[in-house]
Amino acid sequence: MIDICFPPSLKKQLKGQRNNLYRLAMSWCGDRMLADDLVQDCMVKAWQKRQQLKDRDKLNAWLYRILHNCWMEYLRRARPVVDLEEVPAESSGGPDGLLEQQQLADRVRQAVSRLPLGQREVVTLVDLEELRYAEVAEILEIPIGTVMSRLNRARKTLRNELLHLQAPPAPAATVLRRVK
Repeated sequence: MIDICFPPSLKKQLKGQRNNLYRLAMSWCGDRMLADDLVQDCMVKAWQKRQQLKDRDKLNAWLYRILHNCWMEYLRRARPVVDLEEVPAESSGGPDGLLEQQQLADRVRQAVSRLPLGQREVVTLVDLEELRYAEVAEILEIPIGTVMSRLNRARKTLRNELLHLQAPPAPAATVLRRVK
């Protein structure tokens, strides 16, 4: 079989997308090792089928589609138990700010992980990866209206679950004492 020559820049672009793919896989499955396996499988398949990539400008959508197929294939093969592992949050603040940011990130991650799979996929592709609705519809092979309704429901659910996190703390009650 004759291998089509591809510029080395494609290899660099594929490597450059690994972190984005990992972040997306992690948001879908919630397991570091599984996310790493999914990304590895995605990269192998992408490299093997690189001749199918017609438009290099659509590399991200093409890779996300392959990753989604790897995820669906995994779900068909096994019924995984989702264990949430703590992912360290990056912060330049002090220990209190770091702890607060970590707790908030954990709550958001947990809220996203409780979303139904379809909503979780859509909200991560649109809000995390900043893809357009049409691209998400193409990647997930669903109508654009379904993308919009799943996104709306996911955001509404997340808003309701996370609303109490933004509420300001109640002021402490003032205690008055009589001094003689």
